[in-house]
Amino acid sequence: MELAHGNEVYTWPGEAFPLGASVKQNGVNFSLYSKDATRVTLHLFASADAASPQHSFELNPSIHKRGHYWFIFVGNIGHGQVYGFQVDGPWLPEKGLRFDKDKVLIDPYSQAICFGRNYSRERAIGPGRNMDASMKSIVVDQSDFDWQDVMAPRHSLNDTVIYEMHVGGFTKHPSSGVDKGKRGTFAGIIDKIPYLKEMGVTAVELMPVQQFDVNDAPQGRQNYWGYSPINFFAVHAGYSVENDPLAAINEFKTLVRELHRADIEVILDVVFNHTAEGDENGPTFCFKGLQNGAYYITDKETGNYANYSGCGNTCNANHSVLRRMIIDALHFWVTEMHVDGFRFDLASVLARDSNGHPMKEPPLLWTIDTDPILCSTKIIAEAWDAAGLYQVGSFIGDRWNEWNGKYRDDIRAFWRGDSGTVSRFASRVLGSPDIYCSRHHSPHRSVNFITAHDGFTLNDLVSYSEKHNLANGEGNNDGDNHNISSNYGVEGPTINKEIEEMRNRQCKNMLTTLFLSLGTPMLNMGDEVRRTQQGNNNAYCQDNEISWFDWSLLDKHQDMLRFVTGLSQIRRAEPTIDWNMHISLSSVVDDVQIRWHGLQPDQPDWSEDSHSLALTVNHPITQDELYVICNAYWDPLEFTLPDRRNSEWHLLVNTAKSSPYDIYLPDEAPIYPHDTILATGRSMIVMVAKSTQE
Repeated sequence: MELAHGNEVYTWPGEAFPLGASVKQNGVNFSLYSKDATRVTLHLFASADAASPQHSFELNPSIHKRGHYWFIFVGNIGHGQVYGFQVDGPWLPEKGLRFDKDKVLIDPYSQAICFGRNYSRERAIGPGRNMDASMKSIVVDQSDFDWQDVMAPRHSLNDTVIYEMHVGGFTKHPSSGVDKGKRGTFAGIIDKIPYLKEMGVTAVELMPVQQFDVNDAPQGRQNYWGYSPINFFAVHAGYSVENDPLAAINEFKTLVRELHRADIEVILDVVFNHTAEGDENGPTFCFKGLQNGAYYITDKETGNYANYSGCGNTCNANHSVLRRMIIDALHFWVTEMHVDGFRFDLASVLARDSNGHPMKEPPLLWTIDTDPILCSTKIIAEAWDAAGLYQVGSFIGDRWNEWNGKYRDDIRAFWRGDSGTVSRFASRVLGSPDIYCSRHHSPHRSVNFITAHDGFTLNDLVSYSEKHNLANGEGNNDGDNHNISSNYGVEGPTINKEIEEMRNRQCKNMLTTLFLSLGTPMLNMGDEVRRTQQGNNNAYCQDNEISWFDWSLLDKHQDMLRFVTGLSQIRRAEPTIDWNMHISLSSVVDDVQIRWHGLQPDQPDWSEDSHSLALTVNHPITQDELYVICNAYWDPLEFTLPDRRNSEWHLLVNTAKSSPYDIYLPDEAPIYPHDTILATGRSMIVMVAKSTQE
């Protein structure tokens, strides 16, 4: 060990727990897992740009290793110290070992990561030393932040409206009105909190904010979406006003605090299914050079990486080491960063064992389900992976909610006018009982969405029949070909008034369906004002106006914004769509008075060629009744209203009407005095009858 001389750096044996860099009273304790390493060296750097370390400490296994953990205490250093490791060991890829003593590795538990001016992804791939061009870790002391006693909202799922957004894209466009220095940052979102609040958003779902590698993209492009994590703890420095990894931490905390102050929750889109290290031809940043087989699923004969994620590698999430790290990361984001929930990207990957086989009782997912620190969080699974493991409706546990891909597809198909869709449409509106009832799931198990970051925006769904991804540089071969979209006569933008009216109406039809359906609604950023990506349905590498929110659309499509705001208010105010009294979806189906109708009351048309459906929902306490007409047929249809004794029908929504006559709040809705109503082709009508009995 090295002893202190004044304020000079010194070392002590240290402790194995906790993992990572832990700030102590007189220095920092470092702990690292590597079962098969033969030599570990800790380097301390003066800055991210440093080509050589100020201090290096080779860890003595007899002093600095216990079990599979290497550790050391370094005195007279603290918050802001830049560091990295070099780890030597066997190069046996076929056995899952890929040690490279020349590469500088970041700490997998580091809470901040820095990139010097000479950072090079390529230098982390090829042979040779890369100390001058490597990313590096930073020691972080999380204690210096004032949360001002602002508490988390903790909304029930019944009261939740999720808004999926990209942190950068939300305010990066010059039209955002945000100060230039704050555009595309956490601070930029704070300026837009009144907008989110007015729209009725109760939770923002942030696309990845874990530090990612912007260079993990085709040559000449950048990774914009962020589904390329470098580690699971650090905040992405690119979303900081100062573009500084330490500043990013407090800026993120400030965003969370201010959203909470506005009664809005924060859900993180987390990527635990793969990392930025890619396949066997990818870079070595961290996991590969520490204990490759503990972090990735590899072929037991060749050592090549399994690719259930579609991104080159697949995390070995149920290995004890990575499983612990993922849980530690979730705890960190909840306890230190105060987030309210997580959406797990390609969550079905997390159900695979070390051989890639699906597990009936995956330890990681059950641990998340039952963890006491996570018990108040919202946990949402994208319940499929890129290799065909589709678990919508069969994902484990009672606490998990699921992105309902079948909801997205069936709602799109019905409103496009596809045949044979009426029954599936009815099931999706009712919370998908065909998927969720058998397991007695919550009425809110289904996270309903029409569009998300991946795929067409709502505007493009009704403006393009084909994807237009040439800007991605992959010959239009990337992105999904199954979009269930239509251009209604012209591909892309048009000045044709009839087509434009049809597109606007179809947007309103799908949004109305979304907000009235049983389940938890999720709105994609900008859909409320018909944001376009010019037909690009895979804009992961487009950090430009293709992806950014164009705020001038608030004026161009103010009728749509007003409509969405009204839908949110109706969802909150109308008791006939309040399902809190029911503990399971099956109890809703059994107990709620739901009647299905066609053009005549109680005569629904379930045939293959049917394109319309109506229903009534009766509230068991207030006796209020909701009547909904969905006409996906291309011609007008006349519907006879169900009889309501002692009350009158009030018109809430008619998507065929122009603003402001397309939507009313329940206490402002005009009386509809007739027994029949004409539903325009491809339109939706919502009415409510309030009981007049005392």
